[in-house]
Amino acid sequence: VQLQASGGGLVQAGGSLRLSCADSRRTSSNNGMGWFRQVPGKEREFVAAISWRSDNRYYGDSVKGRFTISRDSAKNTVYLQMNSLKPEDTAVYYCAAALWASASRSPGDYRYWGQGTQVTVSS
Repeated sequence: VQLQASGGGLVQAGGSLRLSCADSRRTSSNNGMGWFRQVPGKEREFVAAISWRSDNRYYGDSVKGRFTISRDSAKNTVYLQMNSLKPEDTAVYYCAAALWASASRSPGDYRYWGQGTQVTVSS
């Protein structure tokens, strides 16, 4: 598994971004996938997770109703659609592949991590 996150950038509050996470080795199709974010000096925060069949999806409380996780298994890509962005959403966003097929909120359940993409929301 080799994950490449992209789609970050600078956006005004209320705007939208869509992050993508591609597995270039195309070996994560049977893994649960997740998005986390981190601000300097703070712990990594759970954002969203999706099971390998997309039948289970979890969201962090701070993004529920605004963010949507999805996956295209044929493309080995996971997406995070972020709407109604707020300045407090500013962080480096990381995608990760889980140890197993289910979705998980715990960073410890993820084995492979992408390099991160910066999202900055201006007020």
